[in-house]
Amino acid sequence: MPNILDRIVGWVSPHAGISRHLARRQLERAYEAASPRDSWRPRRAGASANADHQADARTLRVKARALVQNVPYISAALKGLATATVGTGIIPRATGVDKDIINKLFKEWSKVCDADGRFDYYGLMRAAYFAMEQDGEVLVRMRTRRPTDGLPVPLQLQLLEIDWLDSARSGTHNGNAIINGIEYDMLGAVAAYYLWDRHPGDVTVARGRAQSQRVPAKDIIHLFNPERPGQGRGFTRLASVITRVRDLQLYEDAELSRKNLETRLSVLASGDLTAMDNPAGMGGDGAGQGNGVRDLGELGGGNIFGMPAGMNFTVVEPKAAPGYVEYVKFQLHIIATGMDVPYEMVTGDMKDTNFSSARVRLLDFRRAVQSMQWLVLIPKLLVPIHDAFVEHAFLAGKIKARDKSVDFSPPKWDYVNPEQDVKADLAEIGGGLASISEKLRQRGYDPDVVFNELKGDIDKLRELGILEVLLFLQRGNLPTQGSAEPKT
Repeated sequence: MPNILDRIVGWVSPHAGISRHLARRQLERAYEAASPRDSWRPRRAGASANADHQADARTLRVKARALVQNVPYISAALKGLATATVGTGIIPRATGVDKDIINKLFKEWSKVCDADGRFDYYGLMRAAYFAMEQDGEVLVRMRTRRPTDGLPVPLQLQLLEIDWLDSARSGTHNGNAIINGIEYDMLGAVAAYYLWDRHPGDVTVARGRAQSQRVPAKDIIHLFNPERPGQGRGFTRLASVITRVRDLQLYEDAELSRKNLETRLSVLASGDLTAMDNPAGMGGDGAGQGNGVRDLGELGGGNIFGMPAGMNFTVVEPKAAPGYVEYVKFQLHIIATGMDVPYEMVTGDMKDTNFSSARVRLLDFRRAVQSMQWLVLIPKLLVPIHDAFVEHAFLAGKIKARDKSVDFSPPKWDYVNPEQDVKADLAEIGGGLASISEKLRQRGYDPDVVFNELKGDIDKLRELGILEVLLFLQRGNLPTQGSAEPKT
């Protein structure tokens, strides 16, 4: 609404009055959240992902590790994620030239691929993924070995916590920019990483000061899940729930203290305190007489004691406060949502879960897991490892071509309702909506392997002469004695 000054200006100069009105309209916001009256001011507004990481990532990482070590449901959530995403391992299968040789070599190499000797290939994969979710990022260093080391392929992998990266290293090197310990070339591609010569958190006696060394990017796999354009480092999955988990832990500690008080029965006595000296044999020693406090001694169950005349006694019995379980469950639902995992995985609580709701949530969780497998874990970790394996096998003379074609088979999902799921898949195949190979891949199987096994089984059964018998058993019409021989 125009004020009195607007009216005066409009009366003197209509054009100026209209200009004032239009200028005021331009100050109005289309979004209430953008109104200057809103007092909320986000921290570090406009900062890049790398600036946010440099300021906060280490603190978030330390707190996330503490929660995983000390909070059972956080540990259960990350372990459940690793089990669902990696399981017993995402299996690579070479598909190009020399595929049989490569697959055989890889099977042998997977047992000795860990430079530290702690994991096989699949165990290292799970450990790398768990570290990525907990810390936000992890490093895998590829170590070329000598032919005399006796490895199937002269290559090993060293799994390194992100602490090995010198995050404080910034500046330039030969015209390349160094940001948060990572060197970028003129085109923005990663050229090198600066790694400490030992873990900066080790408690061993160190000789001299730790130094960071430049390691070419071709020797490092930096595994993280970028969520913003231009993001060069990763954030822990727990970043959005750390504060809420901490507050819930404080609430649980306070509730535990209150529960301890509730179990204690206190008695308040008023009257002549000098008559409250502990009788002999009641466990008291008369202590505390100088401060006006008297101990009634040990009150045995079912006993009757005579008390001094004129004493009044009041029993203090704390009352339990309701609503604890409901509040904790509500907070755990929010925490599970923030971590993008099912509530049942975090808590193991299936009390209020029915089949339909569990199935819907499980389908959403499966899509999230498959997205992580095919968009992050496979292209950013497993493909570079397989490429390096094939390259080293070629240079060692174990194969004749640098064909790096490969397929990956994630672990299969267990059926929620086996009978209905199988019928639905068969209906899709019968209706031409899906192929047998597609359905096999969805379950984590390699179609070629399955088809070859089926052919081998059928040939073996036919050779033994029992194929027709098994077919009759499946159809439920096995011929009885004396009936005509079945036609094959």
